[in-house]
Amino acid sequence: MSSVDLKKRKRAVKISRAVNSIEGVAVSEKAEQIFEQWAEGKITGEQMKEQMLRMYAKA
Repeated sequence: MSSVDLKKRKRAVKISRAVNSIEGVAVSEKAEQIFEQWAEGKITGEQMKEQMLRMYAKA
């Protein structure tokens, strides 16, 4: 994965955090960890989606 793609991912996570903060939406520590893995290129978008769905399906 190129450094440009990683920069875009990190920016997307930063914007997501800002929007959640403005909306007053709490984000779990586990969700933050999944976002970071995606932003760092350790998992794909599809893997991120699967992990999030699995996590919230248990809730």
